[in-house]
Amino acid sequence: MMDLRIVFMGTPDFAVTTLKALVENKYNIVGVITAPDRPAGRGRKLNESAVKQYAKSQNLTILQPTNLKAEDFINELKALKANLQIVVAFRMLPKVVWQMPEYGTFNLHASLLPNYRGAAPINWAIINGETKTGVSTFFIDEKIDTGEMILQKEIDIDAEENAGKLHDKLMHEGSELVLSTVSLIQKGNVKTIPQTETEDIKTAYKLNKDNCKIDWSDTIDNIYNKIRGLSPYPGAWCTLVNGDDNLDIKIYSTKKEHINHTFEVGSILYTKKELKVAVKNGYILIEKIKLPGKKMMDIKSLLNGYSFQTDAKMR
Repeated sequence: MMDLRIVFMGTPDFAVTTLKALVENKYNIVGVITAPDRPAGRGRKLNESAVKQYAKSQNLTILQPTNLKAEDFINELKALKANLQIVVAFRMLPKVVWQMPEYGTFNLHASLLPNYRGAAPINWAIINGETKTGVSTFFIDEKIDTGEMILQKEIDIDAEENAGKLHDKLMHEGSELVLSTVSLIQKGNVKTIPQTETEDIKTAYKLNKDNCKIDWSDTIDNIYNKIRGLSPYPGAWCTLVNGDDNLDIKIYSTKKEHINHTFEVGSILYTKKELKVAVKNGYILIEKIKLPGKKMMDIKSLLNGYSFQTDAKMR
């Protein structure tokens, strides 16, 4: 059994679960690399990453470089004398960093590679209507998410599951996969598999305002999948046209109703308890919504205090 000295790199909650699993399984974490503190909120108070907060609670050595190529950081990293680096939800690493340890640097990615390489694999798997996804570990190389794979675990995506619920499932599955990967490395039993390169590989593009906008002329299933694939973060959005109001709103939860109708796409139909939007071959029933400057609310709360014109529509 090899004596491992591990440097862990990560920033959000997704990474904390894995770091916690490593600590609780008595692995020797000689350093934790995470993002610099960021100003947040109205007071612009410095906000520590979830990984930093946990690392502090465990009295682990923490480095927060702004530049991963800076000589000072490289020297600090070398001084930790790590022989393995584990990356979970962190930045792209320069070669001088990922090639440093003797046993390499491996990454946990929340998809079944080679599909959904990139920044938002959990969201895009749901947006694209996948019924399965998973987690993969691989050794980092010079490109993004292309290195030789170590282990992979497949899980089902439930038909009504949103990105938040899938995130939590993959977070726990991922931590177990990392433990299995570390065990293989420690025993010297790692056998890697090159990723297969084909023309139909699906990409997990970075989310932006354009690709988070709802296209009400799309199919009912695509609209439904987009909304749940972007919930609770960053949220699918569209413009509510209601009289003189043109409001950019976010929609977080819906149901779908397959039925033929004659309403124009985007038309809003509502009662005291229900609001639905006409789409091709049916309706999207809105359950949770957010108006500008307001908190997210259920649709009954909205209908209690907001009036719709007869020609109101979504676009």
